[in-house]
Amino acid sequence: MKKDLFDFLNTDLQFIRGVGPVLAARFNDLLGGRRILDFLLHIPAYVKNRGITESVSGVNPGEVVTVMLLVKSHKPGRSFGRRRSPTRVTCVDKAGQTVIIQFFNSNFLDYWLKKLPVGEWRIVSGKLESGNQHVINHPDFIEEPQNADKIPQFQAIYRSGEGITQKTFANVRAQVFEKLPEKIIGEDEHIVEFFEAIKSAHFPQSDDDLSAGADAIIKLAYFELLAHQTAIAISRRTRNDERHRRNMRTKKYDLMEKFYAALPFALTTAQQRTIDEIKSDMSKSVPMMRLVQGDVGCGKTMVAFGATVMMAEFGGQTALLAPTDTLAGQHFAKLKPLCDKLGLVCDILTGRDKGVARREKLVSLRSERTRLVVGTHALFSEDVEYKDLGLVIVDEQHRFGVSQREALRAKGNNPDVLALSATPIPRTLSMTVYGDMDISIINEKPAGRLPIKTTKLPMARLSDLIARLRVQVATGAKVFWVCPLVQDSEGTDMTAAESRYEDLKKFFSGVGLVHGQMPKAERDAVMAKFADEKSDIKVLVATTVIEVGIDVPDATIIVIENAERFGLAALHQLRGRVGRGDRQSFCVLVFGNNVSPDGLKRLDVLVETDDGFVIAEQDLMMRGVGELLGSRQSGWINYHFVDYRAHRDLFKLASRAAIDMVVPESWVMDLMYIFDRSVNLGA
Repeated sequence: MKKDLFDFLNTDLQFIRGVGPVLAARFNDLLGGRRILDFLLHIPAYVKNRGITESVSGVNPGEVVTVMLLVKSHKPGRSFGRRRSPTRVTCVDKAGQTVIIQFFNSNFLDYWLKKLPVGEWRIVSGKLESGNQHVINHPDFIEEPQNADKIPQFQAIYRSGEGITQKTFANVRAQVFEKLPEKIIGEDEHIVEFFEAIKSAHFPQSDDDLSAGADAIIKLAYFELLAHQTAIAISRRTRNDERHRRNMRTKKYDLMEKFYAALPFALTTAQQRTIDEIKSDMSKSVPMMRLVQGDVGCGKTMVAFGATVMMAEFGGQTALLAPTDTLAGQHFAKLKPLCDKLGLVCDILTGRDKGVARREKLVSLRSERTRLVVGTHALFSEDVEYKDLGLVIVDEQHRFGVSQREALRAKGNNPDVLALSATPIPRTLSMTVYGDMDISIINEKPAGRLPIKTTKLPMARLSDLIARLRVQVATGAKVFWVCPLVQDSEGTDMTAAESRYEDLKKFFSGVGLVHGQMPKAERDAVMAKFADEKSDIKVLVATTVIEVGIDVPDATIIVIENAERFGLAALHQLRGRVGRGDRQSFCVLVFGNNVSPDGLKRLDVLVETDDGFVIAEQDLMMRGVGELLGSRQSGWINYHFVDYRAHRDLFKLASRAAIDMVVPESWVMDLMYIFDRSVNLGA
């Protein structure tokens, strides 16, 4: 790609008019990046048809309607203690049908009422609610008749996050695609084809344009798979290239017996089998590339520590890369006491380390004194040097791009790589998705772990649930309570963590709150307090920030509100926050009033099994167009456009093209940059 296009794709979203640094940070949380490129790869989830109709008659509840209404009266809401009735605006359409517009949030009430003056016609667009009356809660659009063109006939709806509205998406999209054409003039025909397909996906006219079978989506899926399969092919060739062989390591110390003796429990058969496979890999001249898959709580960390001890026997160093400071801290807290027993120096390095403390840690790494360093992306910062980095362990590996993993590998001389994943992938896809890796599966839970009892419960029975929880908490139980949103949001019935936190404080004396918008230090402090046995926090209200990296053995109950809004992989990960001790644990999946048959079917899968591999197979079988809340990311690998079920043939085509290198090399490299599949090609 020429520099002009490269610079444009890397532009920070904060420089888009109407965005700024705050919204850019929220985009970063949602997209995993804040560049224009990250935005372009985040295509709409579905399309709302907002064509204007004469009357609400014949419109089914739950459907979006755009209708001309005559405003008849306003009835402000009234307060009843902590509760408030909605403000109601009575209107009639051209057929004489009465339509009630309701507003529950009083913060912007004056603004909305000014947009609906009594005695005037307005075009109103929003979802028609079910019930005895025609009701629209918090319309998406209210416009004067002469401004009808401000309401898009076909509105692309993006999967969003806190504080990012659909109008923000539309604003960014308009500005990006206004400038994009001039950036691709003179580019390779493949580049032009790619960005034309991207544009088609961002401006769909119907849900069919976003389906797995749409021409643009098939093109994009193929391009993405080609990038991934090429990275795999290059990595495979690189591993076996004589230039990348290494000298066989010789054993300098005897530590494995001490390792087994230091463990407070016996390893399972699956754990020991995996350690033996790792030992065999590490004895070869070809660097190890092994993925360890296993369910939440199966003991992957102890297997990884066994590999660390093996590398220490050779005299080498190990770096354990975790996706968050919290998870890095928990690994460090668990592994340092074991390292102390074996006489190995263990340290932690994150972005928080500054000044003298950081310099001391870097000196210890350079001198080879530190044998195990646990950390985040700070482990491959430019100033971090290792004396003899022999093993790289990547936890929650699907959260890191290939280029990030390679940056850490480059710190050593062809080090072994061990990747860990708590998100099982169906066996039928393993070799396609992780074709450059050998795979070990830990399919046993440690002795004494009881299966988590999972039930589903309608929102209408929430008061009964709270009453039962009060009894459990009084006897010492700790509870996770997960909500899909941070704050109340207009136009949705999903529960917000902040509102639920205020509610639960009426029933429980010790309630904590954590979510992604809190300062990290504050969030970590609350989590640490909840994990403390002596803490008075017995109920922790949270968003999905607890999905990975929270280990509280005393927590035996997790409640997930609006569980039907989550994908199977996310629900299984969340459920894994409990059941980590030897006591019986419970998961309650609370579903809303508007749950779909597919949503209930997902919950039934969770109720029937806690086997992550069975759940992964069900996930694959069930996932269709728009499934998993419109997200095409499965948790197995961060694909943007690939549908595992619909695009299976594309896997084969892309794999063959990558092996035969039938596509121009420059174009493949561009693709690998776009999709972050770049690899270290070596000398």
